[in-house]
Amino acid sequence: MSETSESRESRVRTAILIYFPMFIAALSLLTSIYNGYLNGKFVDFIQRNTGRTEYLRTCKEVIDAYFQAKIRIGMVNGAGLQAAALAQTEAVSAVAKIGALGTYLANLRDEAVRERYSDLTATLDAIARDAARLPPVELSKRYEAADRKFSEMNADCIRSAKDLPL
Repeated sequence: MSETSESRESRVRTAILIYFPMFIAALSLLTSIYNGYLNGKFVDFIQRNTGRTEYLRTCKEVIDAYFQAKIRIGMVNGAGLQAAALAQTEAVSAVAKIGALGTYLANLRDEAVRERYSDLTATLDAIARDAARLPPVELSKRYEAADRKFSEMNADCIRSAKDLPL
């Protein structure tokens, strides 16, 4: 009876020595697979967050550029015809920056949005080129359309940023 007890004990030890390391290896494999899954999710989250951050940064820049353009156009308007050349160059350059940023934002959207953003740039460009000849009252009237288009662009930025998945 003692040999069977020892034999049984020996088989249990052998089974433990064989199956326990296999159990640990299986747990390690499952942990590794789960870790790979979590890493993939994390990389996806970082990529989406980077895109969202870039989009929001561009929205911020286009807002700044719009108001910089308005200031420079106002300088052209106040400078008169003789002194307006340099100020007009700066104003047109500021409008071009809005066009570049608007194009970047529009590339992430559909054709209708592209048209609206291009129209804003064209409207501001026309105002900048005519600013030296316009009386201040007329300049304010011409800004109404540009301000409305800019408000739509800003609303698009907010809506798009909220719609982007986290």
